[in-house]
Amino acid sequence: MNGEIQLQVSGLVKRFGEETVLNGIDFCVRKGEVVVVLGPSGCGKSTLLRCMNGLESPDAGSIFLDGEAISAGGKNIAQLRQKIGMVFQSYDLFPNKNIIDNITLAPVKVQKRSKKEAEEQAEKLLKRVGLWEKRKAYPRELSGGQKQRVAIIRALCMNPEVMLFDEVTAALDPEMVREVLDVMIELANQGMTMVIVTHEMQFARAIADRVIFLDGGSIVEDSKPDEFFTNPKTKRAKDFLQTFAYEKRRTNIN
Repeated sequence: MNGEIQLQVSGLVKRFGEETVLNGIDFCVRKGEVVVVLGPSGCGKSTLLRCMNGLESPDAGSIFLDGEAISAGGKNIAQLRQKIGMVFQSYDLFPNKNIIDNITLAPVKVQKRSKKEAEEQAEKLLKRVGLWEKRKAYPRELSGGQKQRVAIIRALCMNPEVMLFDEVTAALDPEMVREVLDVMIELANQGMTMVIVTHEMQFARAIADRVIFLDGGSIVEDSKPDEFFTNPKTKRAKDFLQTFAYEKRRTNIN
C-alpha cells in the first residue's frame, strides 16, 4: 500500500514504574490501511493503542496524526481524539441511556452538532448493522455482540479518520464474535484506516494489510499477513502461531 502516512509512531517508550511496557516502537499506518497487532498477553498491545489515542502519555518518543503530534496533555488532544475512534473490550455504554442516546451524546455535546443531524447519522449506521429496531432499548436488554456493535457505531458517529479496536471480541460468546467481525470487515472494505488488536487469527489474516507482532514491548515482526502466517521470520513468532495450531488440533480430536 502506497498511500500517504496517516499515523506515525516513532521511538515510543512507555513505562509503568520500573517495568518498560513499550521499548522503542517505530511504525507507520497509511491512509486506508488495516494494521493488525498480535502478540502474547502482557506484550504491550493495549498500551500501544492507548498511547495512540492519547489516553496514556509516553515516557519517550512521538505519535503523529496527519503530521500533528498526539500528546495526552496537549492543547489539541480533544480535537485529535475526535479523529481517532477507539472501541474497547468492555463496551462502556451508559446503562441509564437508551441506544440512540448513547450514540448521539458525544456528537451533540462534544462536536456541538444538532440532535437531528446526529440521530439521522445514527439511524443510517444502526440500520447498516441490523440494530435500528433496538434504538430505544437499554444496554442491559442487548446481547454482548449487539452492545459491541453499538460501541462501534458510537465511535463512527464522531466521523473519525482512524479506528482503533482493542480485543473487541474477547468478552463475547463464540456465536456473537462473527457479527462484530463482519462490521469491522465492512469498514475495512470501505477504506477506513484501522489498527486492530485481536487474538482471532483467521480474522487477522483475512482483514490485515499488515501484521505487527509484539513481544516484550518491541516489534519482533512487521510483514504481510500471508508471510507472517505461512513463513514467520522469528522463532518467537513461530512459537506463538504454533500455540494456536495446537489448540486447533485439539478441537479436531474425536
